[in-house]
Amino acid sequence: MPRLGQVMRAFKSISAIEVNRLLEKPLQRVWQRNYYEHIIRSAREFGETQEYIQRNPSRWEQDPENV
Repeated sequence: MPRLGQVMRAFKSISAIEVNRLLEKPLQRVWQRNYYEHIIRSAREFGETQEYIQRNPSRWEQDPENV
């Protein structure tokens, strides 16, 4: 059975190849390095995580990792 890291690596690789194919931009970076996993243990944590995910795209331009 594959580990989570292996699944994520495959997903990121396959999706980046397809995005670059569709945008006709070979070798363009699509994903940030690594990923963050966290077990949500309460309703409060779930709400905070949900809010973070919803707000995150609007903060893309201010993130120094997206240069």
